[in-house]
Amino acid sequence: MMYNVLYTTLRVVKMTQMIRKQIYIQKRQQTLLKRLAKARGTSEAEIIREAIDQQAAGGTAHQLPLDEAAWEQARAFIEKRRKQGVQGQPYQWRREDAYDERLSRFNQLAGRKAKP
Repeated sequence: MMYNVLYTTLRVVKMTQMIRKQIYIQKRQQTLLKRLAKARGTSEAEIIREAIDQQAAGGTAHQLPLDEAAWEQARAFIEKRRKQGVQGQPYQWRREDAYDERLSRFNQLAGRKAKP
């Protein structure tokens, strides 16, 4: 069944014919969808329509508006760290150490003792 729908996208009002679809999404996707819609000030359906169009076009995801205050905080932090300079010796890691640490965490979660 087709519907004549009036909707707003990026502050432009459009009138179009639409087909109603019912989909299943995971709970984490529902949470993300709600957050995106709220952050953009648009409907969840519009987010889904944009995602379909972007996938069809091979494009990238829609970017949220920049939070200038957050960027200024990040820049200030980076500049502070840059001025401090490198202190001490850089950490020298080995791939085996990373595997051992991961295996140790896995064994703890599984209730096993780690390898000696």
